[in-house]
Amino acid sequence: MKTSRVQSTCTLLFLLVLLVSPLFVFASDVVSFPSGQLTLHGVLYKPEGKGPFPAVLYNHGSAPGMLSSQAFEALGPVFASHGYVFFGPYRRGQGLSAFAGPYIGDQIAAAVKDGGIHAGSATMTRLLETDHLNDQLAGLAWLRKQDFVLPNRVAVAGTSFGGIEAVLGAEKESYCAAIDISGGAQSWVESPELQALMNRAVRNSRSPIFFFQAENDYDLSPSHVLSAAMKDAGKVFEIKIYPPFGNSVQDGHSFGYFGSSVWADDVFRFLGKYCSK
Repeated sequence: MKTSRVQSTCTLLFLLVLLVSPLFVFASDVVSFPSGQLTLHGVLYKPEGKGPFPAVLYNHGSAPGMLSSQAFEALGPVFASHGYVFFGPYRRGQGLSAFAGPYIGDQIAAAVKDGGIHAGSATMTRLLETDHLNDQLAGLAWLRKQDFVLPNRVAVAGTSFGGIEAVLGAEKESYCAAIDISGGAQSWVESPELQALMNRAVRNSRSPIFFFQAENDYDLSPSHVLSAAMKDAGKVFEIKIYPPFGNSVQDGHSFGYFGSSVWADDVFRFLGKYCSK
């Protein structure tokens, strides 16, 4: 009888631990939003309480299928635990919005096959500043209408293609801050079109931008070049290159997704500085 009571008590304690763990407190919701004639989907993590809260719109990278869900599952609870609504919209052709249009990787690959690297670069740049930027801004419009969000305290962030989108979004909309993690790191050298596009965007940015990468990322040039362009244009920015993350270049490129234990203090200090009013 005594052993049974101990087991029951242990079971109860275990269930209580589960109930207060971040996994349960910061569970995600799947939401829908319009982008032109399309219906797209995204995931939403909210802090505890009624709000309204500041928010971060996080742009995913170019990974096919549902691979970006792993990143959102890692990031959502981190932002929610710091008091921010986390919104991860899936742009057309990817993740939960796969049905809404072609996958950008397939479109780029087809352009390369037909016209070579230059054609692929031109296609990538065109899609990122049109269809995919439109999807980001549609997600922003939806997010700002939610009663649990402070509409003037929405930041934008993203990794890889998502970092490019964060920069492009900061040129078009008045986000309180922008965070570009590894934006263009895999495409920079082979795409003068992308370089020109991002240079223009940061010079016209309506938001302060924090650029960061791990030292073992594919290419650190984007952060260095773009922060220098912002300095030249008299814009507000910060840049930080962190020590190598993981054991490979791809690990370094995934730092923005899975390295929050390293970058969180800097990111939330930056957001607190510019998104607190």
